[in-house]
Amino acid sequence: MSAGKEKAEALEEKLQLLRSATNSNAANETSILVDASKYIKELKDKVAHQEPAQMDTTSGSTTMPRVSVSWVELEKKRSGFRINVSMDRSQPEVLTSVLEAFDELGLDVLDADVSCAHDKAFHLQAIGSSHSEVGAESVDAQMVRKAVLQAINRCIHNDE
Repeated sequence: MSAGKEKAEALEEKLQLLRSATNSNAANETSILVDASKYIKELKDKVAHQEPAQMDTTSGSTTMPRVSVSWVELEKKRSGFRINVSMDRSQPEVLTSVLEAFDELGLDVLDADVSCAHDKAFHLQAIGSSHSEVGAESVDAQMVRKAVLQAINRCIHNDE
């Protein structure tokens, strides 16, 4: 068996485990990740209600995130996107909101590196593609950037 096939099978197995652990009925990778992110948020909320709340009373100004999107060649005759999102301060549900924006645009996340913690910087680097070849032509970098900024803005305004 080729290394590529083994990696694909390992990824599929991990996605199925994640799907099972989060009771997700999602069919595609992005939706499974969105469901997992929601599940994690629910768990965090349960823990927050069980422990005394530790609130940071210092208020910092929220600066607009830095978002860059570029289209990349993923394989022959197939294009995708690379996105970098950086925020000086993370917002609740920002990752879930961004993943939902990708899903609404019909985009799958193929690889992602995320760093976020409560009241710390948020960084997301992701590579993705369209659910279908037809959708790839109708979505451009500006649409992805706009959708991500709108998703982040919703989180910022919901947190105020």
